[in-house]
Amino acid sequence: MASVAARIASATPAGRDRGVDALRALAILGVVAGHWLVTTWVHGPGGEVHISSPLAYLPALTPLSWVFQTLAVFFFVGGYAAARSLRSATGYRAWVRARLGRLLGPVVPLALVWTGIAAGMALHGMPYRTVRALVLPAVGPLWFLAAFAALSAATPLLLRVRPAAVAGPAFAVVLVVDALRFGGAGPEWLKWVNLAAGWLVPYALGVGWAGGALASRRAAAALLAGGAAGAAALVAGFGYPASMVGVTGAEVSNLGPPTLAVVCFGIAQVGLALLVREPLARLMRRPRLWAVVAVANLGAMTIFLWHQTALTVTVLAALRFGDVPGLLAPPTDSVWPLHRLAWLPVFAALLGAVWLLRLAGRRFNDRVS
Repeated sequence: MASVAARIASATPAGRDRGVDALRALAILGVVAGHWLVTTWVHGPGGEVHISSPLAYLPALTPLSWVFQTLAVFFFVGGYAAARSLRSATGYRAWVRARLGRLLGPVVPLALVWTGIAAGMALHGMPYRTVRALVLPAVGPLWFLAAFAALSAATPLLLRVRPAAVAGPAFAVVLVVDALRFGGAGPEWLKWVNLAAGWLVPYALGVGWAGGALASRRAAAALLAGGAAGAAALVAGFGYPASMVGVTGAEVSNLGPPTLAVVCFGIAQVGLALLVREPLARLMRRPRLWAVVAVANLGAMTIFLWHQTALTVTVLAALRFGDVPGLLAPPTDSVWPLHRLAWLPVFAALLGAVWLLRLAGRRFNDRVS
Protein backbone atom coordinates (compact mmCIF):
# COMPACT_ATOMS: atom_id res chain seq x y z
CA MET A 1 0.00 0.00 0.00
CA ALA A 2 2.83 2.40 0.87
CA SER A 3 4.52 1.84 -2.51
CA VAL A 4 1.24 2.38 -4.39
CA ALA A 5 0.57 5.55 -2.45
CA ALA A 6 4.09 6.78 -3.16
CA ARG A 7 3.67 6.15 -6.90
CA ILE A 8 0.36 8.04 -6.96
CA ALA A 9 1.89 10.93 -5.05
CA SER A 10 4.90 11.10 -7.37
CA ALA A 11 2.66 11.02 -10.45
CA THR A 12 0.56 13.94 -9.21
CA PRO A 13 1.44 17.27 -10.88
CA ALA A 14 3.01 19.77 -8.51
CA GLY A 15 0.34 22.37 -9.27
CA ARG A 16 -2.59 20.07 -8.54
CA ASP A 17 -5.04 21.61 -6.05
CA ARG A 18 -5.36 18.68 -3.69
CA GLY A 19 -7.70 20.58 -1.41
CA VAL A 20 -10.30 20.79 -4.19
CA ASP A 21 -9.93 17.07 -4.89
CA ALA A 22 -10.42 16.37 -1.19
CA LEU A 23 -13.59 18.47 -1.18
CA ARG A 24 -14.94 16.52 -4.17
CA ALA A 25 -14.15 13.20 -2.49
CA LEU A 26 -15.85 14.31 0.74
CA ALA A 27 -18.90 15.44 -1.21
CA ILE A 28 -19.17 12.06 -2.94
CA LEU A 29 -18.63 10.25 0.37
CA GLY A 30 -21.40 12.30 1.97
CA VAL A 31 -23.87 11.51 -0.81
CA VAL A 32 -23.06 7.79 -0.76
CA ALA A 33 -23.09 7.41 3.02
CA GLY A 34 -26.25 9.49 3.33
CA HIS A 35 -28.18 7.40 0.82
CA TRP A 36 -26.93 4.15 2.31
CA LEU A 37 -28.08 5.22 5.76
CA VAL A 38 -31.48 6.77 5.03
CA THR A 39 -32.84 4.59 2.21
CA THR A 40 -34.71 1.47 3.25
CA TRP A 41 -37.62 -0.75 2.26
CA VAL A 42 -40.39 -2.52 4.16
CA HIS A 43 -42.80 -5.31 3.30
CA GLY A 44 -46.39 -4.24 2.84
CA PRO A 45 -49.71 -6.01 2.31
CA GLY A 46 -49.98 -8.45 -0.58
CA GLY A 47 -46.25 -9.11 -0.67
CA GLU A 48 -45.44 -5.67 -2.01
CA VAL A 49 -42.30 -3.80 -0.96
CA HIS A 50 -42.42 -0.09 -0.22
CA ILE A 51 -39.61 2.39 0.09
CA SER A 52 -39.22 3.95 3.51
CA SER A 53 -36.87 6.08 5.58
CA PRO A 54 -35.57 5.70 9.14
CA LEU A 55 -36.00 9.46 9.53
CA ALA A 56 -39.77 8.95 9.40
CA TYR A 57 -39.60 6.67 12.45
CA LEU A 58 -36.50 7.96 14.25
CA PRO A 59 -36.54 11.78 13.96
CA ALA A 60 -33.62 11.96 16.38
CA LEU A 61 -31.47 10.92 13.41
CA THR A 62 -32.38 14.10 11.50
CA PRO A 63 -29.02 15.81 12.27
CA LEU A 64 -27.37 13.10 10.16
CA SER A 65 -28.95 14.74 7.11
CA TRP A 66 -27.04 17.93 7.93
CA VAL A 67 -23.76 16.01 7.77
CA PHE A 68 -24.35 13.76 4.76
CA GLN A 69 -26.30 16.11 2.46
CA THR A 70 -23.27 17.38 0.55
CA LEU A 71 -24.66 17.87 -2.96
CA ALA A 72 -24.04 21.63 -2.81
CA VAL A 73 -20.31 20.99 -2.34
CA PHE A 74 -20.43 18.58 -5.30
CA PHE A 75 -21.93 21.30 -7.53
CA PHE A 76 -19.63 23.99 -6.12
CA VAL A 77 -16.47 22.01 -6.84
CA GLY A 78 -17.94 20.99 -10.20
CA GLY A 79 -18.36 24.64 -11.20
CA TYR A 80 -14.81 25.42 -10.10
CA ALA A 81 -13.31 22.48 -12.00
CA ALA A 82 -15.33 23.16 -15.16
CA ALA A 83 -14.32 26.83 -15.25
CA ARG A 84 -10.65 25.98 -14.71
CA SER A 85 -10.59 23.34 -17.43
CA LEU A 86 -12.50 25.51 -19.92
CA ARG A 87 -9.99 28.33 -19.61
CA SER A 88 -7.24 26.00 -20.82
CA ALA A 89 -9.36 24.32 -23.53
CA THR A 90 -8.80 24.91 -27.25
CA GLY A 91 -12.47 25.23 -28.14
CA TYR A 92 -15.92 25.23 -26.59
CA ARG A 93 -17.43 22.41 -28.67
CA ALA A 94 -14.54 20.03 -28.10
CA TRP A 95 -14.58 20.88 -24.39
CA VAL A 96 -18.32 20.23 -24.07
CA ARG A 97 -18.10 16.92 -25.94
CA ALA A 98 -15.22 15.72 -23.80
CA ARG A 99 -16.75 16.86 -20.52
CA LEU A 100 -20.23 15.52 -21.20
CA GLY A 101 -18.67 12.29 -22.44
CA ARG A 102 -16.96 11.82 -19.07
CA LEU A 103 -20.14 12.71 -17.20
CA LEU A 104 -22.55 10.61 -19.21
CA GLY A 105 -20.31 7.65 -19.96
CA PRO A 106 -21.53 5.53 -17.01
CA VAL A 107 -25.20 6.34 -17.75
CA VAL A 108 -25.74 3.87 -20.60
CA PRO A 109 -24.51 0.81 -18.63
CA LEU A 110 -26.64 1.86 -15.66
CA ALA A 111 -29.74 2.24 -17.84
CA LEU A 112 -29.15 -1.12 -19.53
CA VAL A 113 -28.59 -2.93 -16.24
CA TRP A 114 -31.74 -1.56 -14.64
CA THR A 115 -33.83 -2.08 -17.75
CA GLY A 116 -32.82 -5.73 -17.63
CA ILE A 117 -33.40 -6.04 -13.88
CA ALA A 118 -36.81 -4.37 -14.11
CA ALA A 119 -37.83 -6.62 -17.00
CA GLY A 120 -36.68 -9.68 -15.10
CA MET A 121 -38.64 -8.70 -11.99
CA ALA A 122 -41.76 -8.08 -14.06
CA LEU A 123 -41.43 -11.41 -15.90
CA HIS A 124 -41.19 -13.21 -12.56
CA GLY A 125 -44.49 -11.71 -11.48
CA MET A 126 -43.17 -9.14 -9.05
CA PRO A 127 -45.80 -6.48 -8.25
CA TYR A 128 -45.45 -3.22 -10.14
CA ARG A 129 -45.13 -1.18 -6.94
CA THR A 130 -42.27 -3.37 -5.77
CA VAL A 131 -40.48 -2.99 -9.08
CA ARG A 132 -40.96 0.76 -8.92
CA ALA A 133 -39.81 0.96 -5.29
CA LEU A 134 -36.57 -0.81 -6.17
CA VAL A 135 -35.82 0.85 -9.50
CA LEU A 136 -36.46 4.50 -8.62
CA PRO A 137 -33.80 4.84 -5.90
CA ALA A 138 -31.24 3.08 -8.09
CA VAL A 139 -31.72 5.49 -10.99
CA GLY A 140 -32.38 8.51 -8.76
CA PRO A 141 -28.86 9.96 -9.21
CA LEU A 142 -29.72 10.57 -12.88
CA TRP A 143 -31.88 13.55 -11.82
CA PHE A 144 -28.87 15.29 -10.33
CA LEU A 145 -26.57 14.25 -13.16
CA ALA A 146 -28.96 15.83 -15.67
CA ALA A 147 -28.83 19.12 -13.77
CA PHE A 148 -25.06 18.88 -13.43
CA ALA A 149 -24.59 18.16 -17.15
CA ALA A 150 -26.82 21.10 -18.12
CA LEU A 151 -24.87 23.45 -15.86
CA SER A 152 -21.59 22.14 -17.24
CA ALA A 153 -22.73 22.90 -20.79
CA ALA A 154 -23.69 26.43 -19.66
CA THR A 155 -20.29 27.12 -18.07
CA PRO A 156 -19.06 29.37 -20.95
CA LEU A 157 -22.05 31.65 -20.42
CA LEU A 158 -21.42 31.75 -16.67
CA LEU A 159 -17.81 32.77 -17.25
CA ARG A 160 -18.93 35.94 -19.01
CA VAL A 161 -20.69 37.42 -16.00
CA ARG A 162 -19.89 37.93 -12.35
CA PRO A 163 -20.90 34.96 -10.17
CA ALA A 164 -23.05 37.16 -7.94
CA ALA A 165 -24.99 38.25 -11.03
CA VAL A 166 -25.91 34.58 -11.58
CA ALA A 167 -26.12 33.16 -8.07
CA GLY A 168 -28.20 36.08 -6.79
CA PRO A 169 -30.97 35.86 -9.39
CA ALA A 170 -30.96 32.04 -9.15
CA PHE A 171 -31.47 32.37 -5.40
CA ALA A 172 -34.33 34.82 -6.06
CA VAL A 173 -35.94 32.35 -8.47
CA VAL A 174 -35.92 29.67 -5.78
CA LEU A 175 -37.46 32.12 -3.32
CA VAL A 176 -40.25 33.10 -5.72
CA VAL A 177 -40.98 29.51 -6.73
CA ASP A 178 -41.20 28.47 -3.07
CA ALA A 179 -43.48 31.41 -2.29
CA LEU A 180 -45.83 30.47 -5.13
CA ARG A 181 -45.57 26.74 -4.42
CA PHE A 182 -46.29 26.90 -0.71
CA GLY A 183 -48.73 29.75 -1.10
CA GLY A 184 -50.87 27.66 -3.44
CA ALA A 185 -50.62 30.22 -6.24
CA GLY A 186 -48.55 28.27 -8.74
CA PRO A 187 -48.98 25.08 -10.78
CA GLU A 188 -47.51 21.84 -9.47
CA TRP A 189 -44.86 21.63 -12.19
CA LEU A 190 -43.42 25.01 -11.23
CA LYS A 191 -41.44 23.50 -8.35
CA TRP A 192 -39.19 21.66 -10.81
CA VAL A 193 -37.73 24.99 -11.91
CA ASN A 194 -35.80 24.78 -8.66
CA LEU A 195 -33.99 21.66 -9.85
CA ALA A 196 -31.91 23.92 -12.11
CA ALA A 197 -32.09 27.20 -10.16
CA GLY A 198 -31.32 25.61 -6.80
CA TRP A 199 -28.12 23.88 -7.94
CA LEU A 200 -27.12 26.83 -10.11
CA VAL A 201 -26.41 28.81 -6.93
CA PRO A 202 -23.46 26.70 -5.67
CA TYR A 203 -22.31 25.93 -9.23
CA ALA A 204 -22.11 29.63 -10.11
CA LEU A 205 -20.24 30.30 -6.87
CA GLY A 206 -17.76 27.61 -7.92
CA VAL A 207 -17.29 29.26 -11.32
CA GLY A 208 -16.70 32.56 -9.56
CA TRP A 209 -14.21 30.98 -7.20
CA ALA A 210 -12.21 29.71 -10.18
CA GLY A 211 -12.04 33.31 -11.41
CA GLY A 212 -10.63 34.64 -8.16
CA ALA A 213 -13.83 35.56 -6.31
CA LEU A 214 -14.53 34.41 -2.74
CA ALA A 215 -10.79 34.40 -2.07
CA SER A 216 -10.94 35.94 1.40
CA ARG A 217 -11.77 34.14 4.61
CA ARG A 218 -14.21 36.95 5.37
CA ALA A 219 -16.27 36.07 2.29
CA ALA A 220 -16.20 32.39 3.22
CA ALA A 221 -17.27 33.13 6.79
CA ALA A 222 -20.09 35.37 5.51
CA LEU A 223 -21.41 32.56 3.30
CA LEU A 224 -21.23 30.08 6.17
CA ALA A 225 -22.93 32.38 8.68
CA GLY A 226 -25.53 33.78 6.29
CA GLY A 227 -26.46 30.41 4.82
CA ALA A 228 -26.73 28.74 8.21
CA ALA A 229 -28.82 31.59 9.60
CA GLY A 230 -31.13 31.49 6.58
CA ALA A 231 -31.64 27.73 6.79
CA ALA A 232 -32.27 27.90 10.55
CA ALA A 233 -34.78 30.74 10.14
CA LEU A 234 -36.69 28.91 7.40
CA VAL A 235 -36.90 25.71 9.45
CA ALA A 236 -37.76 27.42 12.74
CA GLY A 237 -40.05 30.16 11.49
CA PHE A 238 -41.50 29.16 8.13
CA GLY A 239 -42.28 25.47 8.49
CA TYR A 240 -39.57 24.02 6.25
CA PRO A 241 -38.57 20.46 7.21
CA ALA A 242 -35.54 20.11 9.45
CA SER A 243 -34.24 17.20 7.37
CA MET A 244 -32.09 18.26 4.44
CA VAL A 245 -32.94 15.05 2.59
CA GLY A 246 -36.28 13.67 1.51
CA VAL A 247 -38.30 11.69 4.07
CA THR A 248 -40.76 9.13 2.75
CA GLY A 249 -44.32 10.11 3.58
CA ALA A 250 -43.47 13.71 4.44
CA GLU A 251 -45.68 16.37 2.91
CA VAL A 252 -42.70 18.51 1.90
CA SER A 253 -39.18 17.47 0.90
CA ASN A 254 -36.26 19.87 1.00
CA LEU A 255 -34.51 17.98 -1.76
CA GLY A 256 -37.06 16.91 -4.32
CA PRO A 257 -36.79 19.51 -5.79
CA PRO A 258 -34.47 21.83 -3.82
CA THR A 259 -36.20 24.32 -1.57
CA LEU A 260 -34.95 27.67 -0.33
CA ALA A 261 -33.93 25.98 2.94
CA VAL A 262 -31.61 23.49 1.25
CA VAL A 263 -30.18 26.25 -0.97
CA CYS A 264 -29.35 28.31 2.13
CA PHE A 265 -27.89 25.20 3.71
CA GLY A 266 -25.81 24.68 0.57
CA ILE A 267 -24.49 28.25 0.73
CA ALA A 268 -23.36 27.55 4.27
CA GLN A 269 -21.62 24.40 3.05
CA VAL A 270 -19.85 26.41 0.34
CA GLY A 271 -18.55 28.80 2.99
CA LEU A 272 -17.35 25.90 5.12
CA ALA A 273 -15.69 24.26 2.10
CA LEU A 274 -13.76 27.45 1.38
CA LEU A 275 -12.59 27.63 4.98
CA VAL A 276 -11.36 24.04 5.16
CA ARG A 277 -9.77 23.79 1.70
CA GLU A 278 -6.28 24.85 2.80
CA PRO A 279 -6.18 22.53 5.86
CA LEU A 280 -7.37 19.70 3.61
CA ALA A 281 -4.65 20.52 1.07
CA ARG A 282 -2.04 20.18 3.81
CA LEU A 283 -3.49 16.84 4.88
CA MET A 284 -3.33 15.64 1.29
CA ARG A 285 0.47 15.86 1.45
CA ARG A 286 0.30 12.54 3.28
CA PRO A 287 0.73 9.94 0.52
CA ARG A 288 -1.77 7.40 1.84
CA LEU A 289 -4.53 9.95 2.34
CA TRP A 290 -3.86 11.44 -1.07
CA ALA A 291 -3.93 8.00 -2.70
CA VAL A 292 -7.43 7.37 -1.33
CA VAL A 293 -8.67 10.77 -2.50
CA ALA A 294 -7.04 10.41 -5.93
CA VAL A 295 -8.64 6.99 -6.49
CA ALA A 296 -12.03 8.31 -5.35
CA ASN A 297 -11.79 11.22 -7.80
CA LEU A 298 -10.78 8.89 -10.61
CA GLY A 299 -14.10 7.06 -10.29
CA ALA A 300 -16.23 9.89 -8.89
CA MET A 301 -19.00 9.73 -11.47
CA THR A 302 -19.14 5.94 -11.43
CA ILE A 303 -19.39 5.98 -7.63
CA PHE A 304 -22.07 8.66 -7.73
CA LEU A 305 -24.24 6.88 -10.30
CA TRP A 306 -23.85 3.30 -9.09
CA HIS A 307 -23.84 3.57 -5.28
CA GLN A 308 -27.60 3.15 -5.01
CA THR A 309 -27.41 0.12 -7.29
CA ALA A 310 -25.09 -1.57 -4.78
CA LEU A 311 -27.68 -0.99 -2.05
CA THR A 312 -30.70 -1.95 -4.14
CA VAL A 313 -29.18 -5.15 -5.53
CA THR A 314 -28.42 -6.25 -1.98
CA VAL A 315 -32.03 -5.63 -0.99
CA LEU A 316 -33.27 -7.44 -4.09
CA ALA A 317 -31.19 -10.51 -3.16
CA ALA A 318 -32.60 -10.40 0.39
CA LEU A 319 -36.29 -10.27 -0.61
CA ARG A 320 -36.79 -14.02 -0.25
CA PHE A 321 -35.62 -13.95 3.36
CA GLY A 322 -38.39 -11.76 4.77
CA ASP A 323 -37.75 -8.92 7.20
CA VAL A 324 -33.95 -8.85 7.06
CA PRO A 325 -32.65 -6.55 9.82
CA GLY A 326 -31.11 -3.41 8.41
CA LEU A 327 -32.48 -4.03 4.91
CA LEU A 328 -36.18 -4.88 4.91
CA ALA A 329 -37.15 -4.74 8.59
CA PRO A 330 -39.12 -1.61 9.56
CA PRO A 331 -36.67 1.04 10.89
CA THR A 332 -38.70 1.64 14.01
CA ASP A 333 -36.23 1.07 16.86
CA SER A 334 -32.84 2.40 17.90
CA VAL A 335 -31.11 -0.85 16.96
CA TRP A 336 -31.93 -0.44 13.26
CA PRO A 337 -29.02 1.97 12.55
CA LEU A 338 -26.59 -0.61 13.94
CA HIS A 339 -28.03 -3.27 11.64
CA ARG A 340 -27.71 -0.93 8.66
CA LEU A 341 -24.12 -0.06 9.57
CA ALA A 342 -23.30 -3.77 9.52
CA TRP A 343 -24.41 -3.90 5.86
CA LEU A 344 -22.23 -1.01 4.69
CA PRO A 345 -19.19 -3.23 3.92
CA VAL A 346 -21.40 -5.31 1.61
CA PHE A 347 -22.58 -2.22 -0.26
CA ALA A 348 -19.01 -0.93 -0.45
CA ALA A 349 -17.71 -4.25 -1.82
CA LEU A 350 -20.36 -4.30 -4.56
CA LEU A 351 -19.66 -0.68 -5.47
CA GLY A 352 -15.94 -1.42 -5.55
CA ALA A 353 -16.59 -4.30 -7.93
CA VAL A 354 -18.52 -1.99 -10.26
CA TRP A 355 -15.69 0.54 -10.13
CA LEU A 356 -13.11 -2.12 -11.03
CA LEU A 357 -15.25 -3.38 -13.91
CA ARG A 358 -15.64 0.16 -15.18
CA LEU A 359 -11.89 0.73 -14.93
CA ALA A 360 -11.14 -2.56 -16.72
CA GLY A 361 -13.59 -1.64 -19.48
CA ARG A 362 -11.95 1.75 -19.93
CA ARG A 363 -8.49 0.15 -20.25
CA PHE A 364 -9.83 -2.38 -22.78
CA ASN A 365 -11.36 0.39 -24.88
CA ASP A 366 -8.10 2.32 -24.77
CA ARG A 367 -6.19 -0.72 -26.04
CA VAL A 368 -8.69 -1.39 -28.82
CA SER A 369 -8.65 2.19 -29.97
